[in-house]
Amino acid sequence: MNRTSMLSQLDENKTWDVLIIGGGATGLGTAVDAASRGLSTILIEAEDFAKGTSSRSTKLIHGGVRYLEQGNLKLVREALKERGWLLKNAPSVAHTLGFIIPSFSFMQKLYYGTGLKLYDFLSAKLSLGKPKFISRKTIEKISPAIDQKNLKGGIVYYDGQFDDARLAINLANTAVQYGAVLINYCEATALLKKKIKPTDKQEKVCGAIAYDYVNNKTFEIKSKTVINATGVFVDDILQMDNKDVADIVTPSQGIHLVVDKKFFPGDHALMIPKTDDKRILFAVPWHNKVVLGTTDTEIEDITDEPVPLKEEIDFVLNHANRYLKTNITLNDVCSMFAGLRPLVKTNGVTNTSMLSRDHIIIVSTSDLITITGGKWTTYRKMAEDAVNNAIFIAKFSYKHPVTKNLAIHSSAFDAINYDDAVEKIYSAGNIKKFVEEEMAVSIEDILARRTRLLFLDVRKALQAAPTVAKTMAAVLQKNEEWIQTEIDSFTDVAKNYLP
Repeated sequence: MNRTSMLSQLDENKTWDVLIIGGGATGLGTAVDAASRGLSTILIEAEDFAKGTSSRSTKLIHGGVRYLEQGNLKLVREALKERGWLLKNAPSVAHTLGFIIPSFSFMQKLYYGTGLKLYDFLSAKLSLGKPKFISRKTIEKISPAIDQKNLKGGIVYYDGQFDDARLAINLANTAVQYGAVLINYCEATALLKKKIKPTDKQEKVCGAIAYDYVNNKTFEIKSKTVINATGVFVDDILQMDNKDVADIVTPSQGIHLVVDKKFFPGDHALMIPKTDDKRILFAVPWHNKVVLGTTDTEIEDITDEPVPLKEEIDFVLNHANRYLKTNITLNDVCSMFAGLRPLVKTNGVTNTSMLSRDHIIIVSTSDLITITGGKWTTYRKMAEDAVNNAIFIAKFSYKHPVTKNLAIHSSAFDAINYDDAVEKIYSAGNIKKFVEEEMAVSIEDILARRTRLLFLDVRKALQAAPTVAKTMAAVLQKNEEWIQTEIDSFTDVAKNYLP
């Protein structure tokens, strides 16, 4: 997956079957689905792949225990199926993980146990293991950090865990293997429109004008269908199509704090079943650290770099400390990050935690296909639905989707050991592969998404930045000015991850 090679395949005289705008989970999944069905497919992303929400998740592949309590059995059943297929298709970045729910009364234990048995039942043949009741002594043995005060035991159940940004890069590589062209740092600045038939009363979308930030070049991409998969930015593209259309997304911010494994040793995750705002909070082992989160805060301003709010940080720390023996403070936080969920507006619902996590597809009168909502776990189903709509609109001959059983590309970088020396992880050979095989353009791409150091330990990432910049400059044949500009740019971004 080489950026120069991708650009060389652009031909302004060619008309593609599918143009996808947006290179997050949904867009990349859509590229895999469309290309694997034999459709000529091109995807453009204004920033880096998974730059936004898709690299900032809780790292879980799950059906959604909370949605079960809300009575949304359809969403849970669908997500549990998708969880099973994703674990099977992407074993290099996804695996099964045990979760402990502590109980402080017999009724609590019975209530959670009953719900989790239903949760497992809904997964049918794709079950990851039966939930089971465990004693207080067992909890102390397998998860010694959980506070034993008033503890009556608990339940262990199973869900999936993954590395979101690495999966995104692997999906991009999978799409390319099937003939798709993907270009990051390439923004859709306008939609192309024309009357397809003389009888059409309205112009239809037939592509986009795109701007390549790396080469400072503008070009046209012609396409029979256009899919808007830009997450929290879908309204921007919708209004590019029709300036009078109302917003459909309510952005909700979720934050995560990353701490050292010593605060929560063991191989199991902790699920806190009810926070003060009636959400769920997790402590999840990840790359020899622990991820604490998340929150649900309605946000007005949509930005590429959302920042955790003080009240969100306090919320996560306070809830985690209620269940742990140790007292985690802000000084113990190795990194923190925020992501924005593209929640679909619902009449009469003002609390974002109550907005549906279902995805929706909107087909505009111009035939622009917009897909939004959903979550990482259901990305494959979202992609399948989007491509089905494209097939219907363009009257392509229908080909059945194959992604339920499609192996996703894997990489040696999926299993990076972050305890290794920086020099080993960011050797010249590895940097060369990140650039030439995974389309990394900046040191942020490498430190945040090709590897996850920025998300795991921001201070170590800042220390590694000069080494990475110099090594990358040698590969790209860049000068000292480029090196300093890259370091300065990365430092500005990294400040948002500093506690």
